[in-house]
Amino acid sequence: MKRLKKIPRFRNEEEERKFWATHDSTEYVDYSNAKKVVLQNLRPSVRTVSIRLPESLIAHLKLLANKRDVPYQSLMKIFLSERIRKELHSDKL
Repeated sequence: MKRLKKIPRFRNEEEERKFWATHDSTEYVDYSNAKKVVLQNLRPSVRTVSIRLPESLIAHLKLLANKRDVPYQSLMKIFLSERIRKELHSDKL
């Protein structure tokens, strides 16, 4: 059996995040007895933001949302997510 390295103590979450981004966890954790878990009610962290939009833009957004049978705020999140993904992808080229 492979001898595992000791996981260091971290001062904060950022320090831990940087550590795991540059280290292989298999050198620190024995996954041989791991069990798969389903976290059914896990939702991503969200933050409420306020944004001022022209009424005509909101009306058009609601129209599109009604055609897709989704709430307009959900459609707005989809549009933002798609555009951000596109912009990030184009920066890599």
